[in-house]
Amino acid sequence: MFRNLALACALALSPLVWAADAPAAPGHDHGAPAADSKAPEPKESMFLSVDPKSPKTARLVVVSAYNAVNYGMNFNGFAKGGARYTIPQGWTVSVVFTNNSPVPHSAIVVEKPVVKKLQMGEPAFKGASTPYPVRGTTGKTGVPFEFVADEAGEFAIACGFPSHSANGHWIAFDVSATATAPSLQFGDKPAYVAR
Repeated sequence: MFRNLALACALALSPLVWAADAPAAPGHDHGAPAADSKAPEPKESMFLSVDPKSPKTARLVVVSAYNAVNYGMNFNGFAKGGARYTIPQGWTVSVVFTNNSPVPHSAIVVEKPVVKKLQMGEPAFKGASTPYPVRGTTGKTGVPFEFVADEAGEFAIACGFPSHSANGHWIAFDVSATATAPSLQFGDKPAYVAR
């Protein structure tokens, strides 16, 4: 009986193990877009805007495997906190997530120290993740999610697929009690403020 139970558990978990250990598709790094993809140079205005019809609503575009940075484990072409969204406290955040890779990826907003963990747990804000962030998603169909950034602090947008965030697949997401408009900063460049 115990042998059958152990076998059943192993079979149930095997898709997760296979997905984590599966080699990337030919012509791909781990999660990188196809070699023939010509992603434009990322510009902040491509990934952040303010909804003109909904006051205090920031619209974020989050693209996993935007380019080959960090072997494709990046958001909008940045990894390891190299990009930073700053959202005013109390604003609604409307996100559209897409994945350019055949490797499953997801997006989940977590407290910043969580990015070092192998598993992300629950999002920092109610509704602040793609569906099934541990399983991830493939395909370029946009996956929307929306939440209210009701607590100030330092957070991150991380890939919830096991071990991806610990390998650098995350960018910074700050909620500011003093900001009056959302902004996005790439590296050391001045922040782009959406109005």
